[in-house]
Amino acid sequence: MSGSTERYIQIYTGPGKGKTTAALGQAVRAVGRGLKTLMIMFMKDYPYGELKALHLLQQYVTVEQYGNDAFVLRKAPPSNKDRQIASDALARAREAMLSGRYDIVILDEICVAHYFGLVTEQQVLSLLKERPAAVELILTGRYCPESWMAQADLVTEMAEVKHYYAKGVLAREGFES
Repeated sequence: MSGSTERYIQIYTGPGKGKTTAALGQAVRAVGRGLKTLMIMFMKDYPYGELKALHLLQQYVTVEQYGNDAFVLRKAPPSNKDRQIASDALARAREAMLSGRYDIVILDEICVAHYFGLVTEQQVLSLLKERPAAVELILTGRYCPESWMAQADLVTEMAEVKHYYAKGVLAREGFES
């Protein structure tokens, strides 16, 4: 079996569960081939279970968390500080993508960060256009703008068909957190 060495832009979006998990699956698969991944998490500062697991793979996978979703839970607009943190995360993503140190850069929940006004559509479009051919770029989150999907090589929309949340089941440790 002969595989392509080309790198692409992937997007995992939609209302269903599994977008971050799909991106993490790509990172784990890449570890098996000696590739290095940087995952930048927007609006997530919780100590998710996957972070503990990825610590075991820290030679290959780096995870950096920027900001949280507290303003969403308060039903308030994001603060200037929230926007600055997202801007810093985007700048870090650009630096990492152009550094030559990473084969994959994951922007987890970037679509949601855009939806809540933390980053602009144009900022991310510029990042997509600057992507070196040697870097796979993966974006996740609900509410992905059409313009980003038009630039992507792979777009998967997760559709929620049935979910136990509807029965009042909260996030379970080891499964959703």
